[in-house]
Amino acid sequence: MENYCLLYSSCYRTGLLARFQRLRSESRMCDVVLEAGGVSFPCHRALLAGSSDYFWALFGETTAERLATSISLTVLTPKGLEAILDFLYSGWLNISPLTLPAVLETARYLQVETAVSICERFITDRLSAENCCCYANLAERHALPNALHAANQTISMEMGRLLKENRDGLLGLNFQSLMAVLDAEDMPGVKEVELVKLALDWLDENGPLPLLRSNLLLSHLRFGLVTASDLTNLCHAHRVMATPLIRSHLTRALEYHNLGSAQPIRQSRQSSVRASTNRVLLVGGGTSPDWPEQEILTFDIRKRKFSSLSGGLPRRLRNHCVCSVGGFLFVLGGEEVREGDEDGKKTVTATTSNQVWRYDPRFDCWEQVESMLEERAQFTCCIVGDFIYVVGGCQTEPDNNAHTSVGTVEFYDMATGTWRRGASMPRPLYGHASAVLDGSIYVSGGLPGNSGSIHGDLREFTKEVLFWDLKARVWEKKASMSIARFGHRMATAHGWIYALLGRYEPFCDIERYDSKSDHWTRLLPLLIGSFTYGIASTPSGSLLVFGGRRWSEGQEVTVKSVLEYDTKKDHWREICQLPRPLTGTECTLLLVPD
Repeated sequence: MENYCLLYSSCYRTGLLARFQRLRSESRMCDVVLEAGGVSFPCHRALLAGSSDYFWALFGETTAERLATSISLTVLTPKGLEAILDFLYSGWLNISPLTLPAVLETARYLQVETAVSICERFITDRLSAENCCCYANLAERHALPNALHAANQTISMEMGRLLKENRDGLLGLNFQSLMAVLDAEDMPGVKEVELVKLALDWLDENGPLPLLRSNLLLSHLRFGLVTASDLTNLCHAHRVMATPLIRSHLTRALEYHNLGSAQPIRQSRQSSVRASTNRVLLVGGGTSPDWPEQEILTFDIRKRKFSSLSGGLPRRLRNHCVCSVGGFLFVLGGEEVREGDEDGKKTVTATTSNQVWRYDPRFDCWEQVESMLEERAQFTCCIVGDFIYVVGGCQTEPDNNAHTSVGTVEFYDMATGTWRRGASMPRPLYGHASAVLDGSIYVSGGLPGNSGSIHGDLREFTKEVLFWDLKARVWEKKASMSIARFGHRMATAHGWIYALLGRYEPFCDIERYDSKSDHWTRLLPLLIGSFTYGIASTPSGSLLVFGGRRWSEGQEVTVKSVLEYDTKKDHWREICQLPRPLTGTECTLLLVPD
């Protein structure tokens, strides 16, 4: 067989179209005239049939139009037809926001799918708060799924602005878009009651709708995010709110508001905050360890940006614990710091607290729940199932700053809103760390017994690791860490437990615990030796370290660094910096509306 080459010329097709365009501009060899809105367009039948499924069928062997010299396209506009014909003859589509509807209508009618795709990309690339409602309707009418999805997302993210500046555009939305928007996870700065009112106004503007469709639309609202008083008013606001299905949603929402302490463990989509990703909350702490601040910072992991939570801490606390359950933030115990005046001099006192505060991001409000059975500072807390466990800690005597440590354990039953005693540790302990793995609690390090001050003999710090099997309700010893630690941190990621450095450690080593082999392994040291930092374990398994203090030229200084530890690669890096130096903060992940 003779060898041969098959070569392709990319310029041949361009030259061929250019010649057809020249013939068309000179009205040479044109064998059909298209008419739209009283305007005539001489064309070549062969090129039209080869470029459009509509014309391929129109000029078929059995149609009356196959020999017609003139064809009237009454449903099309001259501008739309001219743009599509220019595209067929040149490959260039002249399009603008003003001509887009006519061009898209023509492209869809004549089945020029390439032009339809270009129009869809034009919509997707130019979405903004000003045009998203209009483009959503256009995309829905012409079945452009990608553009419709993008437009709906833009509406969701811009809803706060649209409610103020373009409510008419929202009321003119198509049914599918409004339903998708009401189902969105993210909707910055918008209260749910505003969405309920929008949905009711939309039904007034576009109704009456069949009962099934109106129920379907309203079912995408999250009535658990509406206050009880607003829910009561809404029950009588519109007849569609009186249907059995919607009344059942309202009833469940009112029942949710009456759950009290059980709200975190009775979450549903109806009561979930409209936020798609967790934020890291930095609770308490300050530039100085002696004067903690009440501001709460939030950290967006993806954007690496900080902002302030509108609801600050009710008290100035240090050595406290925080955790999140069911979309609620809990702040437990610690030392409450107060400023006083003694003999004309300002004084600062710290009193150990047993108070527990709960923050609800849905309504930006704090509530004091039942206090712990004992006052605690420098203790740890863990979440296992529907319970918050607190372990050990100490109580500080304000007169002499002496510490009395405790070995007791108690747990908060959210179903009943009460604290109960658990199995005490073998001995009192404070300044320890804890983590949960496979439903069991691990406690490491700390200072056993009682001590007047942690600045005493560092040899008193322990390497011990205790394990509490909640089913057997007993404490057991596990393999000890290689380093005695106090004021350190533990975190769980990818089935491992990590122990990070604490106070007064000469090295920056961290280590990892394997529960299956009961063995600790040394890992890459921390970039900067620090202590009293905040730590958070991200959904991806990385560990984030916020601020803290370190030694510099013989003095303790507060730092601004935010470090990330990749647990899979055993790699440290600095990803950003805090807005200000911060020490003594406690961290947890929480869904917080923007």
